[in-house]
Amino acid sequence: MQKERVRIAVAGASGLIGSALVRSLTADGHEVVRLVRHAPRGADEVRWDPERGQVDAAGLTGCAAVVNLAGAGVGDRRWTEDYKRRIHDSRVHATAGLARAIASLDEPPRVFVNGSAMGIYGETGERIVDEDSPAGTGFLPELCVEWEAAAAPAGRAGVRTVFTRTGLVVARDGGAWAKLFPLFRAGLGGRMGDGRQYWSFIALHDEVAAIRWLLDRDDLSGPFNLTAPEPLTNREITEAMGRVLRRPTLFPVPAPVLRTVLGEMAGDVLGSARVVPKRLLESGFTFAFPGIEDAVRAA
Repeated sequence: MQKERVRIAVAGASGLIGSALVRSLTADGHEVVRLVRHAPRGADEVRWDPERGQVDAAGLTGCAAVVNLAGAGVGDRRWTEDYKRRIHDSRVHATAGLARAIASLDEPPRVFVNGSAMGIYGETGERIVDEDSPAGTGFLPELCVEWEAAAAPAGRAGVRTVFTRTGLVVARDGGAWAKLFPLFRAGLGGRMGDGRQYWSFIALHDEVAAIRWLLDRDDLSGPFNLTAPEPLTNREITEAMGRVLRRPTLFPVPAPVLRTVLGEMAGDVLGSARVVPKRLLESGFTFAFPGIEDAVRAA
């Protein structure tokens, strides 16, 4: 789709990754249609209700691709039962509704890129995992399995379907790093827990480039890990942040404190996910910012 200018629908267009993707697509002359909760204000908006899985399918007519990046922020607040239900419904119900809408079209899009997360693998310790590795257990892994399965109607309709299992996105204005940068700039940064847990990260630039790559390649489908080639431990990332920002990293956050403050979500921060982008690299994709210092500087 790099040379051909086409119509592309994007759900989650106002989020960190979605807004960056929309800027990239429109800069190349593509027509982007945003899925919105309010009444459409123009031809570039389509009404949907993600939690209820309702989409105005007619608004997707003529789209060559649909990208679904919608979902309530996993790290936005403490995981109460109500918020876990919102995290679930905003992904699973939204994906199912969108997949059904795609399948109902007389001329469905050529490709459906659906968000997912490296959380599907759960706790991996020092074990390296790729797309062939099995799913883990617990809230996030089980959510991701259900999330990806919800896209099945699009696949059954013959639409090439891709799942982007995204890691921790290094960006200034959103995601985990938006919370880390102020702490480190103030000299209050430090490792979390014992710091030995692996964090699989990706620069925002590379995240968008990878999605564009998967949109363009008609021969690629299924799951792809969107993470930098070499995951690092939290301790290594902490040290790199200190070097780039030229600040001390003397204030570790003990695991019990994290569990008290974050509740169940602390398991995601203290857990280890050593995830590598095997299929993305095999497809020929090249990372612009493969190292953590490069990614932090880019942010």
